Amino acid sequence: MVDIATRVYNHKWKIDPIVRSLIDTDFYKLLMCQSVFRNKRDTNVTFSLINRTKSIRLAEIVDEGELREQLDHVRSLSLSRGESTFLRGNTFYGKRQMFRPDFMEWFEGFRMPDYHLEKRDGQFELTFEGKWPEVMLWEIPALAILMELRSRAVLKGMGRFELQVLYARAMTRLWEKVEALQPVDGLLLADFGTRRRHSFMWQDWCVQAMGEGLGNKFVGTSNCLIAMRREVEAIGTNAHELPMVYSALAEDDDALKRAPYEVLADWHEEHDGNLRIILPDTYGTVGFLRDAPDWLAKWTGIRIDSGDPATGAETAIRWWKERGENPEEKLVIFSDGLDVDKIIELQKQFAGRVRVSFGWGTMLTNDFRGLVPNDGLKAFSLVCKAVEANGKPTVKLSDNPKKAMGPALEIERYKRVFGVGTQQEMDVVV
Repeated sequence: MVDIATRVYNHKWKIDPIVRSLIDTDFYKLLMCQSVFRNKRDTNVTFSLINRTKSIRLAEIVDEGELREQLDHVRSLSLSRGESTFLRGNTFYGKRQMFRPDFMEWFEGFRMPDYHLEKRDGQFELTFEGKWPEVMLWEIPALAILMELRSRAVLKGMGRFELQVLYARAMTRLWEKVEALQPVDGLLLADFGTRRRHSFMWQDWCVQAMGEGLGNKFVGTSNCLIAMRREVEAIGTNAHELPMVYSALAEDDDALKRAPYEVLADWHEEHDGNLRIILPDTYGTVGFLRDAPDWLAKWTGIRIDSGDPATGAETAIRWWKERGENPEEKLVIFSDGLDVDKIIELQKQFAGRVRVSFGWGTMLTNDFRGLVPNDGLKAFSLVCKAVEANGKPTVKLSDNPKKAMGPALEIERYKRVFGVGTQQEMDVVV
């Protein structure tokens, strides 16, 4: 097992880069990239870093030169032979050859495109512009780099024993969470913590600890590299990025109304089984389900990623019943702002009514609250989103208006088109 504290104490980034591989990313990102490569490969998209936690002035914490070195290192990476063999030959979600030969040939020759970096008002303005299949692959490594550079900056100067104690306390905290989850009947839990992890080594440790402590209750990780190395399942389906870009490309209100369903129609052609998971909250869950075509009700399940999770699940259950489906056969994946108490609560509330699963993110891979002075390692809300497609702005409404993004006039237009009424604001923690 890696001695994390010693590695941190002896950090030399050229020996220990933050992003080690092009598959040190979330599995859903590769699935979406293949879909985009097939359907929208010539679309020009801009991704931008967005720090929702303005009190964390990243450009005053993280050294710009170190950030550029890490970003440039990612641009030097290419798919290794072993990684290519893993993606081409492994079975994912019960399916062999998940990734088509034409996509794999493209990915094997792929290098990350350039980036644009500036400082403004204590924050980094980091953007990626280009063809959608290329720039979309920057999202996860960009977030992982900034999160870990912030961690390194806070830990810099700490002594060897101080670091040993810090990580011992963090490990104890995680293991106590594992022990709290061990007696929960029927629990199914995956690691979704790549994008806002404390570090790569810490995420890798967390995955191993979950595997040992939870056994079959731990079903896998979203991180492809860790999945390959630790021989666990790679977990993930699709994200808000797809409907956001499809919707931005819509020529009028009628086309906009259809866009989120066209995304899933394209997905339906490529995937079946547990990859047919609806993410309904991009423009409001209630309206999405109200207007959804009947064939979507036959999909395997739904992922709840904003708003009150219990309300979202109840809404899905009612919808399935109205469409003549049996909710007990459907899968509900909770993935927003989870920690142990909420996981246990939701499992008890919905076990037996639906099939329940959890994607546990930041509070699994980055819970260092209170472990250093001034709470300097507390997780914060950093995202990297598609903000423009073919020169038109993207919009996300969410079931939590505090997560909404896009120009104000476009947000109001989307609310009108999708019939979004009053929404309840909830604090965005991570």
